[in-house]
Amino acid sequence: MKLENILLDENLNLKLADFGFACYKNIDALKSYRGTMTYMAPEIKEGKQYKGTQVDLFSFAVILFIIVQGIFPFKEARTEEYFYNLIMTDQTDLYFQKVNGTGLSNDFKKLVL
Repeated sequence: MKLENILLDENLNLKLADFGFACYKNIDALKSYRGTMTYMAPEIKEGKQYKGTQVDLFSFAVILFIIVQGIFPFKEARTEEYFYNLIMTDQTDLYFQKVNGTGLSNDFKKLVL
């Protein structure tokens, strides 16, 4: 999923328009390297087997962060990437300072991290 896959109808109802795995019967044991780098879950990048629903939740958290903050939370979900590394090393206070997110609610911070 990515922000560009979220559409609105004439009544402002959200519609999802990503059908990459819509034809797959078993989305709990995927290995395909698909997706947009900035939204892609780390297990995909690492070539691990993954569950489609879990990587979609990761992407939705990225989307939600973009909607609220107006920026991507990180460039890529790799430990070498500065902002992602702050999250993975539990430096969340510093992370939210760097992304101008100190005024965000604790509930939102827990939701997206």
